[in-house]
Amino acid sequence: MSFEVHLSQKRAGDRIGDVYELIDPAGRIRAEVWPHWGMNCLRWQIRQSDGHWADLFYVSPDWEFEPIPTRSGHAVLFPFPGRMRQGRFSFQGVEYQLPLNDATKRHAIHGFTPRHRWRIADWNGEADSAFVVGECILAEDLPEVVHLWPANFKIQVTYRLFRQCLRVEATVTNVDNKPLPFGLGYHPYFRLPGVQDADISRYVVQVPAEKIWISDELLPTGERQAVPPQWDFRQGKTVGDARWDLVLTELTSAPQADGLRTLARLHHPAASGQVEVRATPAFREVVLFTPPHRQALAIEPYTCAADAANLAARHVDSGWTVLRPGEKWESAVEYTWLAAMV
Repeated sequence: MSFEVHLSQKRAGDRIGDVYELIDPAGRIRAEVWPHWGMNCLRWQIRQSDGHWADLFYVSPDWEFEPIPTRSGHAVLFPFPGRMRQGRFSFQGVEYQLPLNDATKRHAIHGFTPRHRWRIADWNGEADSAFVVGECILAEDLPEVVHLWPANFKIQVTYRLFRQCLRVEATVTNVDNKPLPFGLGYHPYFRLPGVQDADISRYVVQVPAEKIWISDELLPTGERQAVPPQWDFRQGKTVGDARWDLVLTELTSAPQADGLRTLARLHHPAASGQVEVRATPAFREVVLFTPPHRQALAIEPYTCAADAANLAARHVDSGWTVLRPGEKWESAVEYTWLAAMV
């Protein structure tokens, strides 16, 4: 039997659209992708022994009534992840002013794509997996913001569900005759099956990062330092009562035979397994974020630091990428559920 893709129409806020459910033949693992809310993989779940679905991604309880895609599931952050200082940047002598849409209303945050509809390019079930491909072309799908970016782009994101793994593949193409700057990030909120705690205090996170970006009001200053003891996650650290919004960098894990390297692991003493995050080397930063509700932990793979455009303008190696006309860029991230041995 093959994996399957089931379609249904669902509403969140003022939008209704097709939702793509990827599910394995045995009905033991599933993912739910919402193209009309930023190609968000809202749910990734495993079925427990009692028949109930357990969440690996957190979904806000008010999703149906007040959907904020960067606060639930797995948001796609493009053409820049994180904050951009005062929403301003310069590229090739042209100044751009983006909407000030972070919580403080002083900075831009997380690009355009998480909040807009995407189109579906393909979907299917296969023997070992099911997939759905979404795409967004700036000039065609987001005409209201096309003047806010230096060049037209096409981004395709593919979610592939395997029995133990959710793989996210991205392709960015410069479809303009001008250079295209960008950064890409994902914003998954994790929770672990089997945990009955009131919050994430006893979750343990491990990230093989040697350095951290020094930040001022959640924006990198341009300096990096060796991770101090309170932010050294190389051997694993319990969340406790900490409040994190950290950008870690200089990962020491080496790529494996499949070209992916380990970015993070998340576990808990009572969990029925752990989550491992792996990615291609283009994802060089990892953001750790504890949301105020403390019902989940965000472990965010980024290809660049926050405010990367402005750091690059100061000749700081921020991970900011520029594609020539017609050039294509590809990457992958895998989230693997490692069930505990019994």
